[in-house]
Amino acid sequence: MLLKQLFSHQDVLTPYFKFSHELKQPKVSAQLSEIFKLRYEIYCLEFHYLAPDAFKNGLETDEYDACSTHFSAFSLDDKLVGSVRLVQPERDQVYPFEQHCSVFKHNLMPPRAQAGEVSRLVVKKTYRRRYGDSKEGVDPVFLDPDAHPVIQPHSARHHREGHSPLLQLGLYREMYRYSRQQGIQYWYAAMEKTLARSLEKMGFFFIPIGPETDYYGPVTPFIVSLSEANQRLHHDNPFLAAWFNDEPIALPVLLMAMVKNYIPRFFRKTDLR
Repeated sequence: MLLKQLFSHQDVLTPYFKFSHELKQPKVSAQLSEIFKLRYEIYCLEFHYLAPDAFKNGLETDEYDACSTHFSAFSLDDKLVGSVRLVQPERDQVYPFEQHCSVFKHNLMPPRAQAGEVSRLVVKKTYRRRYGDSKEGVDPVFLDPDAHPVIQPHSARHHREGHSPLLQLGLYREMYRYSRQQGIQYWYAAMEKTLARSLEKMGFFFIPIGPETDYYGPVTPFIVSLSEANQRLHHDNPFLAAWFNDEPIALPVLLMAMVKNYIPRFFRKTDLR
């Protein structure tokens, strides 16, 4: 299946999703309206982080949307199923996490032009793997240290709602590619430690820069260097590195990914890189 996808027009890891991004703009487009509607459904109606009455039009927005680049995931029938934004505040604004989190005194923050904050990561409820997933679509299976979710090809079963663990990975790839093109070298994020661990398994080692605090639940402010993440990916997971950077996937790397996927028990205690 993986080899078939490689030589077809389907994406190797996310063949049942399409991704795009919406640049910063003063007017709200139809795509942004869909994003804000999804955020309202999740933040206001499902998780009750925000009061629904504060958004009479059913669109969850804030002062940072105008200075953000918004990334979207769509099903093949063009339905929005997930989104995330990268915030680059104006000169007179702080980052969103700075409104709620404190940072350690010894931290040296990178230049603002080289950094953006990842926030408002949401996945549509019907596209999360199982009951109890977070709003980002993270579940215990995804955090299994012996699992290799980043190299599992999709089958028709994975096309159905509720079987899409790589949707989040596709969003991060879209955001990663955009960041590298725009000279953005660092990402901030205020998130739960479970999400940080899941991203670590993708190659993004977020480093805590402050203590845990209550911000839509217990979250910790983190930072990640995209250059270091890219180097780590090429060393630890050449398959994922090639996919993230839109590079040709070498046949030996592809075969190793296939073997790991179809004979997982054999490699459970073996670290092949």
